[in-house]
Amino acid sequence: MGFKNTKERYNRLSITLHWLMVLLIAAVYAVIELKGIYPRGSEPREAMKMWHFMLGLSVLLLVLIRIFVRFSSGKAPVITPAIANWQAMLAKVVHLSLYALMLGLPIAGWFILSLSGKPIPFFGLELPALATENKELAKTVKEIHETAGKVGYALIGLHAVAALFHHYIRRDSTLKRMLPGK
Repeated sequence: MGFKNTKERYNRLSITLHWLMVLLIAAVYAVIELKGIYPRGSEPREAMKMWHFMLGLSVLLLVLIRIFVRFSSGKAPVITPAIANWQAMLAKVVHLSLYALMLGLPIAGWFILSLSGKPIPFFGLELPALATENKELAKTVKEIHETAGKVGYALIGLHAVAALFHHYIRRDSTLKRMLPGK
Protein backbone atom coordinates (compact mmCIF):
# COMPACT_ATOMS: atom_id res chain seq x y z
CA MET A 1 0.00 0.00 0.00
CA GLY A 2 1.26 3.46 -0.87
CA PHE A 3 2.13 5.67 2.09
CA LYS A 4 2.52 9.10 0.48
CA ASN A 5 -0.26 11.32 -0.84
CA THR A 6 -0.13 12.46 -4.45
CA LYS A 7 -1.20 15.89 -5.62
CA GLU A 8 -4.62 14.45 -6.63
CA ARG A 9 -5.36 11.67 -4.12
CA TYR A 10 -4.77 10.46 -0.60
CA ASN A 11 -2.54 7.41 -0.29
CA ARG A 12 -4.07 3.93 -0.34
CA LEU A 13 -3.48 3.33 3.36
CA SER A 14 -5.29 6.55 4.30
CA ILE A 15 -8.17 5.70 1.98
CA THR A 16 -8.41 2.16 3.37
CA LEU A 17 -8.33 3.41 6.96
CA HIS A 18 -10.96 6.07 6.22
CA TRP A 19 -13.48 3.61 4.77
CA LEU A 20 -12.70 0.99 7.42
CA MET A 21 -13.42 3.64 10.05
CA VAL A 22 -16.73 4.46 8.33
CA LEU A 23 -17.80 0.82 8.65
CA LEU A 24 -16.46 0.49 12.18
CA ILE A 25 -18.13 3.65 13.45
CA ALA A 26 -21.41 2.62 11.80
CA ALA A 27 -21.13 -0.70 13.65
CA VAL A 28 -20.41 1.07 16.98
CA TYR A 29 -23.53 3.20 16.58
CA ALA A 30 -25.62 0.28 15.31
CA VAL A 31 -24.92 -2.05 18.21
CA ILE A 32 -25.61 0.58 20.86
CA GLU A 33 -28.90 1.51 19.14
CA LEU A 34 -29.88 -2.17 18.74
CA LYS A 35 -29.15 -2.75 22.43
CA GLY A 36 -32.35 -0.85 23.22
CA ILE A 37 -34.62 -3.45 21.61
CA TYR A 38 -33.63 -6.09 24.18
CA PRO A 39 -34.75 -6.20 27.82
CA ARG A 40 -32.32 -5.03 30.53
CA GLY A 41 -30.06 -7.80 31.75
CA SER A 42 -30.81 -10.07 28.78
CA GLU A 43 -27.98 -11.90 27.06
CA PRO A 44 -28.44 -10.16 23.67
CA ARG A 45 -28.45 -6.73 25.33
CA GLU A 46 -25.24 -7.51 27.23
CA ALA A 47 -23.66 -8.83 24.03
CA MET A 48 -24.54 -5.58 22.22
CA LYS A 49 -22.95 -3.55 25.01
CA MET A 50 -19.81 -5.71 24.90
CA TRP A 51 -19.57 -5.29 21.11
CA HIS A 52 -20.07 -1.53 21.51
CA PHE A 53 -17.12 -1.40 23.94
CA MET A 54 -14.85 -3.58 21.81
CA LEU A 55 -15.65 -1.84 18.54
CA GLY A 56 -15.27 1.54 20.23
CA LEU A 57 -11.81 0.58 21.45
CA SER A 58 -11.05 -0.58 17.90
CA VAL A 59 -11.95 2.93 16.72
CA LEU A 60 -9.41 4.30 19.22
CA LEU A 61 -6.69 1.97 17.93
CA LEU A 62 -7.40 2.75 14.27
CA VAL A 63 -7.64 6.51 14.78
CA LEU A 64 -4.20 6.50 16.40
CA ILE A 65 -2.87 4.70 13.31
CA ARG A 66 -4.74 7.18 11.08
CA ILE A 67 -3.22 10.15 12.86
CA PHE A 68 0.27 8.69 12.46
CA VAL A 69 -0.35 8.01 8.76
CA ARG A 70 -1.82 11.50 8.24
CA PHE A 71 1.26 13.20 9.65
CA SER A 72 3.61 10.83 7.81
CA SER A 73 2.02 10.96 4.37
CA GLY A 74 2.75 14.53 3.31
CA LYS A 75 0.55 17.36 2.20
CA ALA A 76 -3.16 16.73 1.61
CA PRO A 77 -4.19 16.48 -2.06
CA VAL A 78 -5.34 19.73 -3.66
CA ILE A 79 -9.06 20.28 -4.23
CA THR A 80 -9.78 21.30 -7.81
CA PRO A 81 -11.35 23.63 -8.52
CA ALA A 82 -10.30 25.36 -5.31
CA ILE A 83 -12.89 25.90 -2.60
CA ALA A 84 -13.63 29.13 -0.73
CA ASN A 85 -11.55 29.87 2.36
CA TRP A 86 -14.62 29.67 4.63
CA GLN A 87 -15.34 26.16 3.29
CA ALA A 88 -11.74 25.08 3.90
CA MET A 89 -11.90 26.46 7.44
CA LEU A 90 -15.25 24.78 8.16
CA ALA A 91 -13.89 21.49 6.78
CA LYS A 92 -10.90 21.73 9.17
CA VAL A 93 -13.17 22.39 12.13
CA VAL A 94 -15.40 19.43 11.25
CA HIS A 95 -12.41 17.13 10.67
CA LEU A 96 -10.76 18.14 13.97
CA SER A 97 -14.08 17.65 15.76
CA LEU A 98 -14.48 14.18 14.23
CA TYR A 99 -10.95 13.25 15.31
CA ALA A 100 -11.65 14.59 18.82
CA LEU A 101 -14.74 12.36 18.99
CA MET A 102 -12.89 9.31 17.58
CA LEU A 103 -10.32 9.76 20.35
CA GLY A 104 -12.52 11.05 23.15
CA LEU A 105 -15.55 8.76 22.92
CA PRO A 106 -13.61 5.47 23.22
CA ILE A 107 -11.47 6.85 26.05
CA ALA A 108 -14.63 8.05 27.83
CA GLY A 109 -16.16 4.59 27.34
CA TRP A 110 -13.04 3.00 28.84
CA PHE A 111 -13.31 5.42 31.78
CA ILE A 112 -17.01 4.61 32.24
CA LEU A 113 -16.27 0.89 32.55
CA SER A 114 -13.29 1.59 34.81
CA LEU A 115 -15.24 3.93 37.09
CA SER A 116 -18.12 1.43 37.18
CA GLY A 117 -15.78 -1.31 38.36
CA LYS A 118 -16.55 -3.43 35.28
CA PRO A 119 -14.12 -5.39 33.12
CA ILE A 120 -12.90 -3.76 29.91
CA PRO A 121 -13.26 -6.43 27.18
CA PHE A 122 -11.20 -6.30 24.01
CA PHE A 123 -11.48 -9.39 21.81
CA GLY A 124 -10.51 -11.95 24.43
CA LEU A 125 -8.33 -9.60 26.45
CA GLU A 126 -9.25 -7.62 29.50
CA LEU A 127 -7.72 -4.16 29.43
CA PRO A 128 -6.61 -2.46 32.65
CA ALA A 129 -8.86 0.05 34.37
CA LEU A 130 -7.98 3.69 33.82
CA ALA A 131 -9.35 4.77 37.20
CA THR A 132 -10.57 3.34 40.47
CA GLU A 133 -14.26 2.71 41.00
CA ASN A 134 -16.42 5.82 41.39
CA LYS A 135 -20.01 5.19 40.34
CA GLU A 136 -21.10 8.84 40.65
CA LEU A 137 -18.31 10.01 38.37
CA ALA A 138 -19.15 7.11 36.01
CA LYS A 139 -22.69 8.51 35.63
CA THR A 140 -21.35 11.96 34.78
CA VAL A 141 -18.85 10.62 32.24
CA LYS A 142 -21.60 8.45 30.74
CA GLU A 143 -23.84 11.51 30.24
CA ILE A 144 -20.97 13.35 28.51
CA HIS A 145 -20.23 10.26 26.40
CA GLU A 146 -23.87 9.95 25.29
CA THR A 147 -24.15 13.67 24.47
CA ALA A 148 -20.90 13.58 22.50
CA GLY A 149 -22.20 10.50 20.66
CA LYS A 150 -25.27 12.49 19.59
CA VAL A 151 -23.02 15.32 18.41
CA GLY A 152 -21.17 12.63 16.43
CA TYR A 153 -24.34 11.84 14.48
CA ALA A 154 -24.59 15.49 13.42
CA LEU A 155 -20.91 15.82 12.51
CA ILE A 156 -20.89 12.58 10.54
CA GLY A 157 -24.03 13.70 8.70
CA LEU A 158 -22.52 17.11 7.95
CA HIS A 159 -19.30 15.48 6.72
CA ALA A 160 -21.20 13.10 4.42
CA VAL A 161 -23.54 15.78 3.07
CA ALA A 162 -20.60 18.10 2.38
CA ALA A 163 -18.75 15.35 0.49
CA LEU A 164 -21.82 14.65 -1.63
CA PHE A 165 -22.41 18.39 -2.20
CA HIS A 166 -18.85 18.81 -3.43
CA HIS A 167 -19.09 15.75 -5.64
CA TYR A 168 -22.52 16.22 -7.21
CA ILE A 169 -23.21 19.96 -6.98
CA ARG A 170 -19.80 21.69 -7.07
CA ARG A 171 -18.26 18.82 -9.06
CA ASP A 172 -14.86 19.32 -7.49
CA SER A 173 -12.32 16.71 -6.41
CA THR A 174 -13.08 16.74 -2.67
CA LEU A 175 -14.64 13.25 -2.58
CA LYS A 176 -12.58 11.80 -5.44
CA ARG A 177 -9.42 12.31 -3.35
CA MET A 178 -10.71 9.75 -0.82
CA LEU A 179 -12.51 7.24 -3.06
CA PRO A 180 -11.07 3.71 -3.34
CA GLY A 181 -9.61 2.67 -6.65
CA LYS A 182 -6.76 3.53 -8.97
